[in-house]
Amino acid sequence: MIIGIPKEIKAQEHRVALLPSAAYQLIKHGHKVIVESQAGAGIGFCDDNYRQAGVEIVASHAEIFARADMLVKVKEPLPEEYPLLRKDQILFTYLHLAASRPLTEALQKSGATCIAYETVRVNNRLPLLEPMSEIAGRMSVLVGGYFLAKHTGGKGVLLGGVPGVLPGKVVVIGGGTAGVNAARMGTGVGADVTILEVDLERMRFLDITMSTAHTLFSSEASLLDLLPSVDLLIGAVLVPGAKAPKLITREMLRLMKPNSVVVDIAIDQGGCLETSRPTTHDNPTFVEEGVVHYCVANMPGAYARTATQALTNVTSRYIETLADLPLAEAFERAPGLREGLSVYKGGITCKVVAEAHGLDYTPFSAT
Repeated sequence: MIIGIPKEIKAQEHRVALLPSAAYQLIKHGHKVIVESQAGAGIGFCDDNYRQAGVEIVASHAEIFARADMLVKVKEPLPEEYPLLRKDQILFTYLHLAASRPLTEALQKSGATCIAYETVRVNNRLPLLEPMSEIAGRMSVLVGGYFLAKHTGGKGVLLGGVPGVLPGKVVVIGGGTAGVNAARMGTGVGADVTILEVDLERMRFLDITMSTAHTLFSSEASLLDLLPSVDLLIGAVLVPGAKAPKLITREMLRLMKPNSVVVDIAIDQGGCLETSRPTTHDNPTFVEEGVVHYCVANMPGAYARTATQALTNVTSRYIETLADLPLAEAFERAPGLREGLSVYKGGITCKVVAEAHGLDYTPFSAT
């Protein structure tokens, strides 16, 4: 199989889908790996690093798409890449289709086999999403604390406080991987952290393992009580593959004090605030109802080298399986991959994506 690694073209996206070390292992399996020139340059992996691993460097973005039997990316294809996809090609990347009907329809039209990292599921875990959720969660407190500074438009509150001054208040909606990592960072800098969660067993786990953070059953009433005193609100809600629920309405947002900060980690899946809209690292924030919103749709891209290493650690064995075996056999060998299949032969094979757009759901069949 020819495995193609294009350079990411999303704004300020420097991650690369495969490290030279992982490419070397694929080549040892008898596959050919082609990488677009400078694909890893932004994080310190030059073309020569890939050549030394046996990779062929290709100058053209379009040529990577044209030659590859399997395209391995980090982010979803952008509109200019839609026409480059073709029938019988495997696309393996983050897709977040529930947030974009145009992308969903473009993938259907392409005829490609599209597998989403974020919905590969093993024992009720999302192993290919977890590393990025960990980074986004930890990062949310760093960027939230930065934008609370007065000169960036915030309230001028230091999250950790100082002796004689109370710490800032952080509320994290969701106790999953991103939420836990946000809470860990928040408590680590000395903030007053509350995690909202609906799963009672999860709350017991959080209570035992994070004794310095508070837990509260997540409800609209709880949010209404907390919002007037919150300095930093972090949305870490996840419904795998589906659109994030809008838990904070515009009216609820008005309860927050002026120049408070919201970081919506769920923006990849549409965001969990009514007022959220995707932003970029070039222009990361906007203000709605007097509240600073940080809604960057590829947050881990800010720490691209760490993110690439963490991503390749978990994706490489799945890439090898997809390259080594026919699709149906790959699904048998690594059952979690089947959960990641989103589009196949023009049909939507992920039920929650079909429901999000009111489109037909087509169960996968290898025949």
